[in-house]
Amino acid sequence: MSKEQKIVLIGAGSLQFGLGSVGSIINSDILSGSTISLHDIDAKSLKIVEKACKSAIEEKELDFKLESTTEREEALNDATFIINSIEVAPRFDLWDQDLHVPHWFGNKQVFGENGGPGGLFHSLRIIPPILEICEDVSRICPNAFFINFSNPMSRICLAIKRKFPNIKLIGLCHELGHFKIHYAKMLDTELSNLDIVAGGLNHFGVVLEIKYKDTGKDAYPDIRSKGPKYLSNLKNLDVDLNRYILEKYGYIPYTTDSHFGEYIHWAWESADISGVKEFRDTYMTMIDYESKKITRLIKRGKGSRLVKPDVERAVPIIEGILDDSHHTELSVNIPNQQIITNLPEDLIVECPAIVTKNGLEGLRLGDYPKGLAALLRNQASVQDLVVETVLTQSKEIALQALLADPVVFSFSQAEKILDEFMKIQSQYITLK
Repeated sequence: MSKEQKIVLIGAGSLQFGLGSVGSIINSDILSGSTISLHDIDAKSLKIVEKACKSAIEEKELDFKLESTTEREEALNDATFIINSIEVAPRFDLWDQDLHVPHWFGNKQVFGENGGPGGLFHSLRIIPPILEICEDVSRICPNAFFINFSNPMSRICLAIKRKFPNIKLIGLCHELGHFKIHYAKMLDTELSNLDIVAGGLNHFGVVLEIKYKDTGKDAYPDIRSKGPKYLSNLKNLDVDLNRYILEKYGYIPYTTDSHFGEYIHWAWESADISGVKEFRDTYMTMIDYESKKITRLIKRGKGSRLVKPDVERAVPIIEGILDDSHHTELSVNIPNQQIITNLPEDLIVECPAIVTKNGLEGLRLGDYPKGLAALLRNQASVQDLVVETVLTQSKEIALQALLADPVVFSFSQAEKILDEFMKIQSQYITLK
């Protein structure tokens, strides 16, 4: 079966995404014999990634065919799996605007990537080109699985679900995978000894159940007693809001303040704002430094060693679909079909899922904790309006989305933010 697979990487010119994804694919025995198609609209960046990946395949004499093209239709022809990780360039310049423009008008959003006013304008830039990709997918390779890594995850996936309901959609984020080691540390046990069930919305979820595998005992009483002190002493992570949520709601988030705080109007008062800023600045600096370093190595003919597996879950899920593995993925983003029963069904939720030959079957989580569900329902309403704005290109609905967002505190602020963004990002955003 793997001989027939064609895996398309959209946004492959991104060095971290392109090299890591190809590294995972070529280290898969199940996928041996597959075609890997690299696609990006940036021909120069794409050529660099192609050079490294071609060297890695040839040096190890691996049974993979590598294609590279700036033509999307060519890339999608005969595709069976598509992994998308695009951004609108210049990414960090626009991200700066998303964060700082609302601040000019007194808004107190903490991050500006996925929620708040910044999240709206990020959505208005990136969702339309992704819907254009999905239109081609539905026409050229309608049976392919579409795996999305791009942010804002929930809003992108909801827009795809509404406009192209037949696309086999999977959204993936690594937040839980990165954060779960801290539960083991605060409980003084091995991570392998913990059975974790988590969910909610992307970047806005909590651990719902946690148990010790060796005893079957509920570990949450220990999380609640040990967690606040552990989080208070944790260095190099912004988790003050996490601690507050654990103390006041009784559940621990699996992402940091920078993300969780994007959706809460009082987050600025309890989040580690300096830590959020440090993370953001460090992240941008690191990506820029790593990209330049990787590019130099590839140009010197040392790129093959950089093509190594990443920690993302796209390839294990692809393998599971091909093998009908029935293994459990801890965290995926899929439509809420009675998964979280006290949230709207017309929503993308983050949850554990079983991988089968048909795709993902979300594990039912039942009712979400009431206090947290109230916060998530606020975001469900905002996401509804954000996606409606994209689909209708309506300035009126964009304003309604801002006015519904709990992070916005006045109508005059909302109107000024909207007008400013429409002026400075007019080449990226179309509203009527």
